[in-house]
Amino acid sequence: MPRLLRPLLSATTYTRLLHLWVPMLMVSVWLFIDPSTPWMPALFLLPLGLVPAVRRGEGVQARLMLTPGEPDPGISEAPAASWRDRLRTVLWLEVRMVLGAAAMFASVWLPGTAFELARCAWGVPPAGLPLLEWLPSHRALALLTPLPLLVFYGVAVGLGELITAAARRLLGPSAAERLAALEQRTEQLLERTRIARELHDSIGHALTLAVVQAGAARAAGDPEFTERALTAIEDTGRAALEDLERVLGVLREAERPLSARPTLADAGRLLESARASGAKVDAEVTGPVEAVPGPVSREGYRILQEALTNALRHAGPVPVRVRVTVTGGTLALEVRNPLPGAIPGPGRGSGLRGIRERAALLGGSAVTGPQEGDWRVRAELPVG
Repeated sequence: MPRLLRPLLSATTYTRLLHLWVPMLMVSVWLFIDPSTPWMPALFLLPLGLVPAVRRGEGVQARLMLTPGEPDPGISEAPAASWRDRLRTVLWLEVRMVLGAAAMFASVWLPGTAFELARCAWGVPPAGLPLLEWLPSHRALALLTPLPLLVFYGVAVGLGELITAAARRLLGPSAAERLAALEQRTEQLLERTRIARELHDSIGHALTLAVVQAGAARAAGDPEFTERALTAIEDTGRAALEDLERVLGVLREAERPLSARPTLADAGRLLESARASGAKVDAEVTGPVEAVPGPVSREGYRILQEALTNALRHAGPVPVRVRVTVTGGTLALEVRNPLPGAIPGPGRGSGLRGIRERAALLGGSAVTGPQEGDWRVRAELPVG
């Protein structure tokens, strides 16, 4: 029983009923003008529904009154963009008019019937209400008084559900709108994946360097080296905080333009951080690196960062050879270091997968694995 009465306590039931009554205002005004043609408002809706902006107004009204509080009610607020949308809007207006007439009739006739039954129970003859003229005045009619109200309750809830289902069907997103929403959702997922990769690269690199530098400083026992290591840890931590703040700013403000991400022109910071951790970095840059397009240069920076991070994480402060070459429309990155005691399997680890994914997204390729006693990461990215 409480479940049956739950709609009675829901505000949505009454906003839906109000939504059904709204079209009858136009009908009431027209009946004052020409009572002999009550069908004229329905005829007027035919050209009105062809106006693109009408679909937007009906969608906004339906979302507010039929599905209040629902985050995704399946009702579009976009104007009609095709003739199919316009015809669906026309059909919606006619359906709304018919269901509104039924709701208005039930709202007037059923409560009026309950009132007349109560009057008959007290001995007052019915005032010309259909179906009640033949009823005799009797006290027993008081038992029938709640029946029309219960029927009205059921009709109001049922028509509210029906008009909501019709709104989702006729005012729902078109195929083009669903495709646009899917593309937007895909872009958001890709952006989140990119941000997750950014955090993995920058924060993971900073933590790896900090751990390696701290361990090297403790093992060295040299105050001067310890001072350099602490300075490097501080610089690396500041850079990681800047990256983190930038990513969090993007998450807070979706419309905020991205601040400049590091490019290969900033690779010196990576190399100095690796050297400060005790690694002997032999770096060689060949070709016009500054002329590399922004997207390629930024992804190249991240690939180099991840390769150095993996070298320091798995091999420690060992000699590292870095080669960056721009020639023939190709950017080539190569990082080599002596193999650690345990050789990782090919393709193992999210960092190596991230390197290959970044290269593949730009139409390039990346190879990781042991070669000639070293661990090698080589990526080739198209520049032009």
